[in-house]
Amino acid sequence: MGVFTWKKEKLPKGLPVTQVYGIIFSDDGKVLLLGNDNRYNLSGGHTEKFDKTLEDTLKRELFEEMNIQLKNIHYLGYLLVREKGKPEYAQARMIAQIKDVGQVRPDLDNGKTYKRLLACPRNVKKYLNYEEEGEKMVDDAILLASQKFKFKPLDETEKFI
Repeated sequence: MGVFTWKKEKLPKGLPVTQVYGIIFSDDGKVLLLGNDNRYNLSGGHTEKFDKTLEDTLKRELFEEMNIQLKNIHYLGYLLVREKGKPEYAQARMIAQIKDVGQVRPDLDNGKTYKRLLACPRNVKKYLNYEEEGEKMVDDAILLASQKFKFKPLDETEKFI
């Protein structure tokens, strides 16, 4: 298992990026979580050769996994990953808003069907169960989203979409 360090800064040149994940917000400020086997995660995945940008990877992954289209995508930072015997690499993190929600369907890549939960921001860390560096990332995402997106008044009801 690697050591993860949250970096709220630009990606250094030459540092490979292996994954792009998003903290995705609804218009009323709720956070989209992917449900799988009674666990919740952020949505995203590995970069592909044909992805030209981090945004391209995030858009593709959200469409494949959850049939959701995005708008207002912004870079947040990255997790620096150090694993014994391997070169360092990054896992990029973005924030975005939901543009359109399609019908629930199986993931185009692996055939699994995921739950799509809109969670209140105050509950996101509980659902994700991250360690300290991941919690810092979630806090930074909520702060940046509150600055970038004009949320409608928050309804505290959590719901599956």
